[in-house]
Amino acid sequence: MTQSIKFWAIVPAAGVGKRMQADRPKQYLELAGTTVIEHTLLRLLQADIFSAIAVAVSKEDPYWPELPLSKHQTIITAPGGKERADSVLSGLKAIREQASDDDWVLVHDAARPCITTEDIHYLINTLVNDEVGGILALASADTLKQVQGNSITGTLDRSHIWRALTPQMFRYGMLKAALEQTQGNPAITDDASALELTGLQPKIVEGRPDNIKITRPEDLALAKFYIDQQCL
Repeated sequence: MTQSIKFWAIVPAAGVGKRMQADRPKQYLELAGTTVIEHTLLRLLQADIFSAIAVAVSKEDPYWPELPLSKHQTIITAPGGKERADSVLSGLKAIREQASDDDWVLVHDAARPCITTEDIHYLINTLVNDEVGGILALASADTLKQVQGNSITGTLDRSHIWRALTPQMFRYGMLKAALEQTQGNPAITDDASALELTGLQPKIVEGRPDNIKITRPEDLALAKFYIDQQCL
């Protein structure tokens, strides 16, 4: 590994999480004694590899400034955007004075508090010499149906289907260029899809099944279970 190469993390955290039906964005809901986003950021900090972690939050966010971690010396606050890709691009711009094009950036969802430091290092060690980079992912264990309305129109070959997780790891310059080139495209649902649309082929690195994303109310209880198990 080249000594001059640095690692950065971007955490898009400007979403409102409507499916949670809560009184605040899901990243600020209580989980095992603290907030979801604090769990997430502590996991990233514990990896002890990032030069900085840029957290992109809404300008009207009243919760973020109240968290002690928002003042952490390794954490930079960036303005969040309308879409996830906009927030990631904002995070990249927040570190552009310090980062070089060849540095690695790991983008991680604020609502994935169960990420382990082992998986972070496994992703880095697997991809650090790759030309493009890639993502943590899980092979699909379920039968997948193609649907129109509420009618099944076909069954997909699950041997070719993986569920995208985060972190997703790409070179700073490559990721920034891909996001700028595809800005506003509704097909960009994660960072890898931006690179795919520019003709690149990110790699898949198998992650842990407990790296869940908090999306619905019942996910909080499952995340607490996983966190408790990880601490045993």
